[in-house]
Amino acid sequence: MRLTRIHVDAALAPGARVALPESAAAHLVRVLRLQPGDECVLFNGDGRDYDARIVAIGKRSIEADVGTARTVDNESPLRITLLQGIARGEKMDWILQKATELGVASVLPVGSERSEVKLDAARADKRLAHWRSVVVSACEQSGRARVPEVAGPQPLAAALTALAPMPRYLLDPLATEVVASLPATLRECVLAVGPEGGWSPRDRGQLLAAGFVGLRLGPRVLRTETAGIAAIAALQSRAGDLG
Repeated sequence: MRLTRIHVDAALAPGARVALPESAAAHLVRVLRLQPGDECVLFNGDGRDYDARIVAIGKRSIEADVGTARTVDNESPLRITLLQGIARGEKMDWILQKATELGVASVLPVGSERSEVKLDAARADKRLAHWRSVVVSACEQSGRARVPEVAGPQPLAAALTALAPMPRYLLDPLATEVVASLPATLRECVLAVGPEGGWSPRDRGQLLAAGFVGLRLGPRVLRTETAGIAAIAALQSRAGDLG
């Protein structure tokens, strides 16, 4: 039986005793009915899984002893940065969850002219914390031991200014470039996906000026929650670990 994996935002080392996050503790006790002596797996994003055994259960807390550490080698050789136009509510959660499962390395949520979601500072902080929790949960489920970085929401122009040099692709149903024409040796790239309303002409101008090249997935226009996931899967099949 597969053991439950739990993300712990703390240093882990064999022989240590750690307190599990309150949310995880509630799930383990109320849903899974685990008891002292039961086993689980802990990870903190350092690329390793740690065998663990529950030793104490309180009303709102669980303590576990950390055992053997095992290196997890399931990261894709293709590091994809998803530059995603911020989508509404559950759509954004879906994008983050599935992108994580498919091996994306990092996510840059950006606001654009046609973004339907407008975030002030307080809402942006809350939304970022929520997005990161979605990504952590996806890592727990999918077996990833490295957690993709989710940057704070920012304007498109600011994100483009800070991008590291690497191949850059913009989904465009009219483009001539297709995934099959990309080199199978591609090792990193940025993929830009617009929000519900798509990129405006001004947004597209900024992306093209920043070196983005149009990439066609097919003849149909895909929704924002479909486009990025389909493109990530295609890229991973071409140059990553889905081929």
